[in-house]
Amino acid sequence: MNLSLLQESTPDCLWTQAGVVPQKKCRQEFACTFCRFDKAMTGVCRNNERLKENGLSPKGRTADFVYWTDRLLKMPVSKRPCVHHMKGHIDYKTCTKAYHCIDCEFEQYFYDQFKVHAVLKPVDFEDIHGISLPGGYYLHPGHTWIKIEDQGMVRMGIDDFSARLFGKFDGVSIPLMGKKLTRDQPALTLTREGHEVSFVSPVNGVIVDVNPRISSTPGLINEAPYTDGWLVLLYCPALKQDLKRLLFMETSREFLDTTLNRLYAFLEEEAGIKAADGGTLVSDIYGNLPATSWERLVTEFIVQGL
Repeated sequence: MNLSLLQESTPDCLWTQAGVVPQKKCRQEFACTFCRFDKAMTGVCRNNERLKENGLSPKGRTADFVYWTDRLLKMPVSKRPCVHHMKGHIDYKTCTKAYHCIDCEFEQYFYDQFKVHAVLKPVDFEDIHGISLPGGYYLHPGHTWIKIEDQGMVRMGIDDFSARLFGKFDGVSIPLMGKKLTRDQPALTLTREGHEVSFVSPVNGVIVDVNPRISSTPGLINEAPYTDGWLVLLYCPALKQDLKRLLFMETSREFLDTTLNRLYAFLEEEAGIKAADGGTLVSDIYGNLPATSWERLVTEFIVQGL
């Protein structure tokens, strides 16, 4: 497979390649996050989607508009082009994963070999009764975090507390790239041995990238929740407003301190373990509390939506 750039002339926009709109060229080098046309099209499709959910029919010349990924999914698998082919990175290759790139082995390969990406390296970690709190990260009460990148982009994951609470995850379910996440609403689901826990999005944003390593190695979420275990990259057009509702620095410390006091009280009730007994929290609290149900831990400590 030739992995050199193929396109020398101005390529067609992804919306045109998918057959949603005619004759639209891409002049953003497929940086859709910063494209006004992509933003407008996404808004139209989202509105059409809402109308259909309410039993209404979209009207006008945009009535037939759907997300470009949804249009391609109506085609036979053999005719669904890989996103990297559409962007001119590779020769023709079909998409066999329904544009769910997180499950794609080739995406992992392409990411490792050809994608330039930043590695998250927190400036410092603070220890809050055995739980790591990274400097410069914003926390949400639902135990998700964001790290600001640049140009309205943020990286998102779950915190060390929830990683320790549920132990080693074995599966992850994340929406497709291009989908919008709503602040305080369920954004993704992690699983362990058939048990599920959903985490809310700390901000309003559109998914522009997914950590491809997580699908094959979900244990990274537990091993390095703030670095290699990140989950999605989001574009947030109203980031300043969202940040006002998040926890940062001292408020993050106070939140974790209060949460850990609740956990200690819970552990004493469930297993007779007192905070005064000393020691730090294990990396798999659920696995060490055989008499406690997964559902109870979710109910007690993880916000499922506000």
